Amino acid sequence: MKIPKNRILPYRTLLAASIAATLLGCGGNDNNFDNVQTPTPPEPSPVEPTPTPVPAFDTDGVLTADITWTTYGVPHIKADNLESMAYGVGYAFAKDNLCVLADQIIKYNSERSKYFGPDNQAGSGDSEHLINDFGFLTLGIRALAEENLARMSANSRAMFQGYTAGYNRYLADTPVADQDQSCAGQPWVTEIDSTDLLTYSLGVALLPGAANFLGPMFLAAPEGESYLPTPAANLNFASQEIAAFPAALAANRQVNAMPFNINPTIALPEKNPQDMGSNGWGLGSDKTTNGMGMVLGNPHFPHTGNLRFWQFHTQIPGYLNVTGGSLTGLPGAVNIGFNENVAWTHTFSTAEHFVVYQLTLDEDDDTGLTHRVDGSKRTIYEKPMQIEVAVAPGQTIMLNKTAYYTNYGPMIEVPGNFEWTDTNAFAIKDANLPNLDVVDHWLAMNMAGSMDEFKQAFKDYDGVIFNNTMSASADGQVFYIDDSTVPNLTETAISELTTNPVLVQTKIAAGFTVLPGFASAFDFDGPVPYEEAPKYEGTDSVQNSNDSFWLTNLSSPITGVSPLYGNVENQQSLRSRLAQQFIESEAGSDNTFTPDEVETLLLNNRSMLADMVLPSLLQACTAQGSDPVTVNGEDVDISAGCAALASWDGTMNKDSVGAHVFREFAFQFDRDPQWETPFSVDNPVTTPSGLLQNDTTINQFAAAVQVVNQAGVALDATLGEVQFVERSLPDGSASGIKLPWAGAHNIEGGFNVFNIVPGNNGTLLPRHTYAPLNSNTIMSAEAEGYHINYGSSWMMVINFTEEGPQGRGLLSYSQSRGYGSEHSVDQTELYSSQPTLRELYFTDEEISANTISTLTLSSEEN
Repeated sequence: MKIPKNRILPYRTLLAASIAATLLGCGGNDNNFDNVQTPTPPEPSPVEPTPTPVPAFDTDGVLTADITWTTYGVPHIKADNLESMAYGVGYAFAKDNLCVLADQIIKYNSERSKYFGPDNQAGSGDSEHLINDFGFLTLGIRALAEENLARMSANSRAMFQGYTAGYNRYLADTPVADQDQSCAGQPWVTEIDSTDLLTYSLGVALLPGAANFLGPMFLAAPEGESYLPTPAANLNFASQEIAAFPAALAANRQVNAMPFNINPTIALPEKNPQDMGSNGWGLGSDKTTNGMGMVLGNPHFPHTGNLRFWQFHTQIPGYLNVTGGSLTGLPGAVNIGFNENVAWTHTFSTAEHFVVYQLTLDEDDDTGLTHRVDGSKRTIYEKPMQIEVAVAPGQTIMLNKTAYYTNYGPMIEVPGNFEWTDTNAFAIKDANLPNLDVVDHWLAMNMAGSMDEFKQAFKDYDGVIFNNTMSASADGQVFYIDDSTVPNLTETAISELTTNPVLVQTKIAAGFTVLPGFASAFDFDGPVPYEEAPKYEGTDSVQNSNDSFWLTNLSSPITGVSPLYGNVENQQSLRSRLAQQFIESEAGSDNTFTPDEVETLLLNNRSMLADMVLPSLLQACTAQGSDPVTVNGEDVDISAGCAALASWDGTMNKDSVGAHVFREFAFQFDRDPQWETPFSVDNPVTTPSGLLQNDTTINQFAAAVQVVNQAGVALDATLGEVQFVERSLPDGSASGIKLPWAGAHNIEGGFNVFNIVPGNNGTLLPRHTYAPLNSNTIMSAEAEGYHINYGSSWMMVINFTEEGPQGRGLLSYSQSRGYGSEHSVDQTELYSSQPTLRELYFTDEEISANTISTLTLSSEEN
């Protein structure tokens, strides 16, 4: 029925009529309502006070920080605001690690060639410094820092500003003779500013991605065009300058107007060239004896170079109280540590952080500088660059080069794999370019007052770049997330990536994702959001030992996330399996953990592989006796090796006899595993297992004995006689002081693992290494063993108690890298004498009782 407009009463008119009718029904107009009681107003809900934000900048023009150093040289910095806090942190960090950050500033600011010439090996033509400098200019991180610094949060800007002021203060106040002699007085050790440090931060965020493609960016050029840089147009060569060069280089200079050769070797990049790894646990109220949270942190990082951890403690009363370890140059925030409410750690994620796109070039453009997306033409832009290059003492030239950029990112080229032809080309898009959340994200974690606030940090920011996170809170909650920065692919891209045979095989062959660039459906816009990242929360446990998220909690496997995060239902590493075994089967008698029990597991130096195969291996080698086994044309008697193995206690401790013999067997076994029981997805922790006693196994053991013999190492030596730490002198030569070292290796399935890294450690600071015998071992004949410079670094076990957090930890290579400084080797000697952690001081009373020196740092005195 249609109601005429003049019949529709306004809402308020209807309401008033209804009220009037009700009142009339109550007995007429003489009612005085004496029987109606005035309702009591409800008690107002208490208003939660809005937290006062932490003061960012100093307000009186004077930065002030109180620094207290406790035993082992750990600084505790107290200030009233973030800028002053970072001022103290920057100063204390420079005192211990000046040279590392100075080196990294010139690296990411594209100035290596300016100070060190074009090559890493002078005169070799390897062009590594040219590649570095032009590469980071191609990525544009300095320009991004200049563009975005003023747009960042006040907290981030305050911390960058304070940290660089503190670093500069140390540099200005400290005589060159008292600085780290590896770099003291060098022209590249200069004051830095916020833009320098942000440039560095943006570069570090690219370590697991585009930073590994600097060589392919250097080579990228359209077909028929040269990738080579050219001298600036105004370059003039004086005859006396030519005389400063060797004759061959001078001749090359006259012909090509270049004073050096450029002959780089560019190969397919590795995903994780510095082999970053770690163990991390979060134990909740169901797993700890006192029913409160506990965290084990055990990053496996290089002991030298740009990925050194450094321990410190910061306080802004009423706002911040956090301690732990951080990598070089993080301006005042703690990477791995704890506050009064939450503890956390990280491990290197299996996730991918970039995509390489195959471009379909426009056949109508002979220059090769146009490609097509969704049928439309897209330009490949030319990006002019210029760097300064040292060519002789006190002499530099300017070099020009062109980089090429697309809507996806920089163009790349790898000969024989990813080539720029007349029909196809390749570009890389990195989800971390740029990542401006790093400081804000870790600061929010540092300041978290509860597990909910800790989780909120991951909802608000995306700055943990390449890490898994394991955490536990004082009230016994645990939380895991892989919130590393992962491209948020469309459903179309994911479907094709997982079902298209060509894309599947390409990823297997390359080691990273390659997608078609001709359709926008394959592009991504930003990282995967928090809601879609793999995560787990509860009150039992979370763990990671560098396999994927899949078995974070063995009882609740994680599936259904983007394939870029890593594999599921796959064979786990020996270290991951040992970690799972520890958590599931090796708690105390009440099936819960105390901190002492967790520390014992961290440092017990067992071998998962030995647990599974040692008895069978001993049977096989005993049966062989002294009958020789032919290895690479040489007859090898394995009987002495078998006898040494029979004396081994199954651990990688200093007094373990024959441990190195088993390690060398593990290296051989890994090349062709002889498992008796294959992997089963239904039993991922216990399979594969068992050892086949066959000719292959005997040959592998004989090859292990051969390696030990070739290195000149006794088969029945203890591990402490074979494995050692040795510092470099400031000039990079060996100090000759070898500290015996306990600890396992990934190859034999250890948990507390160490390794040697003979190659690039990310810096140009001088150091010595010993070359391994061959590519199938880390044993060196020159070193007569294993020269450890990688592995367990910042180790910690944190347990919350009714009295607050209590922790033990160790920085295995000590606080300071400066040779001969007071705290360059003290923690190293502690571990060498007996693997152990030490007390971590958190309360004012603990700090006061263990103080070794103090300093009130004020910018007013500067």
